Amino acid sequence: MKYALVTGGSRGIGRAVSCKLAEMGYFILINYQNNDAEAEKTLQLVQEKGSNGELMKFDVTDPAAITLALGNWASQHPDEYIEVLINNAGIRKDNLMLWMTGEEWSKVLDISLNGFFNVTQPLLKNMLVKRYGRIVNIVSLSGIQGMPGQANYSAAKGGVIAATKALAQEVAKKKVTVNAVAPGFIRTDMTEGIDENEWKKHIPAGRFGTPEEVADLVGFLASPASSYITGEVISINGGLYT
Repeated sequence: MKYALVTGGSRGIGRAVSCKLAEMGYFILINYQNNDAEAEKTLQLVQEKGSNGELMKFDVTDPAAITLALGNWASQHPDEYIEVLINNAGIRKDNLMLWMTGEEWSKVLDISLNGFFNVTQPLLKNMLVKRYGRIVNIVSLSGIQGMPGQANYSAAKGGVIAATKALAQEVAKKKVTVNAVAPGFIRTDMTEGIDENEWKKHIPAGRFGTPEEVADLVGFLASPASSYITGEVISINGGLYT
């Protein structure tokens, strides 16, 4: 059995990625923080893809909770390891910096940037020992271009992009790849409240993307076929920014 952990796996891109990896034969560890019903729905969809999974409820900003959850899993699977990690957990708290609160700044960075470290670091050793691993970080157009009203989100995703490039160089010789996927406007909960009719005028493809389109790219980067691609940030944005 091959195991993949998807953080923020209960909805949106995380759900689509969970389903894609299930199609590829992975047993999916679905991380989420609060929404039990949506997480259960993701698990059901994973099972409908012909695989299986389990729910792994923890806050990516809580190292103690992560240690407990991953430690419990490891004790139950002493001869197995998590070979694919998708760092997808993230939130938006948009505001102009002039009005931004410290909480709005810190929370966004804590989940995306600290969450990346908190979950990735304890899983690295087994990937290196087994000489195989795939880490895919879901970042954003905001982390490349920057977006007004998203100084916090842009900083968080930009930090993950830089960490992706650095970590990729540390682990490449052990056949562990580390890449980032930078979606533009994707039709999920994260883009609710954004005027799609207005924004799609600026997108060369003329539409928002779907979570499934992102998941197809993530699936390739999580597969053995991507073995010579590492340290890359691949945009998926309909041509909005290249």
